[in-house]
Amino acid sequence: MMVHQPRYSKEDIGRLGDEIYHRDIRPLVMPQEKGKFLVLDIETGDYEVDEEDLKAEKRLRTHRPSGIFYGVRIGYTSAYTLSGRMIEDQA
Repeated sequence: MMVHQPRYSKEDIGRLGDEIYHRDIRPLVMPQEKGKFLVLDIETGDYEVDEEDLKAEKRLRTHRPSGIFYGVRIGYTSAYTLSGRMIEDQA
């Protein structure tokens, strides 16, 4: 029996997604899209932006069905918060 190995670890997806976002995409979407969700395919660099993360992912998945996705809330250090306070990205 052959076991399927993931192409990337969760750590690799996070590292690569963060690098691509900060290097290539953030300058294009800040500040006009601040607060929206961005979903990025780490293999192609394609991305979608929306007020709702699932809508952005669904649109991206229509043309990248087997993509490896990374998500971020534009302008913040995390996509979600449990404490009710978002920390702005100072990059």
